[in-house]
Amino acid sequence: MSLINTKIKPFKATGFKTGKFIDVSDQSIKGKWAVFFFYPADFTFVCPTELEDLADNQATFDKLGVEIYSVSTDTHFSHKAWHDHSPAIGKIRYTMLGDPTAALARAFDVYIEDAGLADRGTFVVDPDGVIQIVEITAGGVGRNAEELIRKIRAAQYVAAHPGEVCPAKWEEGAKTLAPSLDLVGAI
Repeated sequence: MSLINTKIKPFKATGFKTGKFIDVSDQSIKGKWAVFFFYPADFTFVCPTELEDLADNQATFDKLGVEIYSVSTDTHFSHKAWHDHSPAIGKIRYTMLGDPTAALARAFDVYIEDAGLADRGTFVVDPDGVIQIVEITAGGVGRNAEELIRKIRAAQYVAAHPGEVCPAKWEEGAKTLAPSLDLVGAI
């Protein structure tokens, strides 16, 4: 069953953000766009490249009003240690959520039971707590923050412009479509 257009499940988690441990819940993200960015584990190989890519694009996420939450089954203590010792992870200003019980990974259906790790799953959640975008890739396939940003812009545009949709490769400012009888078979 797809998680698209479903509300996120209630949760509470502790994260590491800019030198502090913070509590995050489904209630604390209400009213904001959010990205839940699951990855297998701290101190690994593809994961730091993805998390650094998000950090390098933090200003754009901020401009779009999007909170980023990276999530692994590590603890918030492990996130702090990684942040303190890795130059790539040291760039991160967004929240790194610990999920040692895998409650979040299970809620988002990305938990790999026999490995005790999360798949590479990306979920964009709107201000009402509804999942608008889901992307899951194989463990060896890293994600691209710029493509995620493009998709977020499209989701935000559609949310702000009922009756319009964004075609393939849509970029901000480009033409959209208004589905109607006139368009059937005309594209």
